[in-house]
Amino acid sequence: MTVRILLCDDHAVVRAGLLALLGSAPGIEVVGEAGSGEEAVAMAAKLKPDVVLMDLQLGPGIDGVEATRRIASPDVHVLVLTTYDTDADVTRAIGAGATGYLLKAERPEELFAAIHAAAQGRTALSAPVARRAASAASLPALTDRERDILGQLAHGLGNREIARALFISEATVKTHLGRIYAKLGVDTRAGAVAVAKEQRLLP
Repeated sequence: MTVRILLCDDHAVVRAGLLALLGSAPGIEVVGEAGSGEEAVAMAAKLKPDVVLMDLQLGPGIDGVEATRRIASPDVHVLVLTTYDTDADVTRAIGAGATGYLLKAERPEELFAAIHAAAQGRTALSAPVARRAASAASLPALTDRERDILGQLAHGLGNREIARALFISEATVKTHLGRIYAKLGVDTRAGAVAVAKEQRLLP
């Protein structure tokens, strides 16, 4: 089956490059191009593509996340194609209904495969995005208080200073630290901070 694609990117040069690339791919047909979120929403409603290839940063007007929220449906799947892979971007896009999240650095064959997967409603994630998602999912959630203490740790504060800053006792700080160490799989303050930075648990 031929997958009908709508491109949405605010850079004309990027759209032209994607148009040329996808034109060489078997089983893929580009049926429209949009340069803004609003244009993508209107064209998706009119053209009913199988997949909308959506950038996140779209200049003035609604962004790719809001456009995804308005477009995504059981019949029209949105595949994000962007240069941004922060946890917040990924979470917002998937939460808005995106079927997949791909980085522009991917090889063409990866993009083609992701388009076909998205057309069938299957999740398609770039390897770095998938690794980060799996890693984050494997960590137990920290409480707000534990995050507060972790933030103080990152600033180099000792137990007494943390207790004073958060208006709690040193014993309470030690109890929370024990739980933080257990959740992050570490046994030192430096280890806790290192894992927290790696997993983007710090503000």
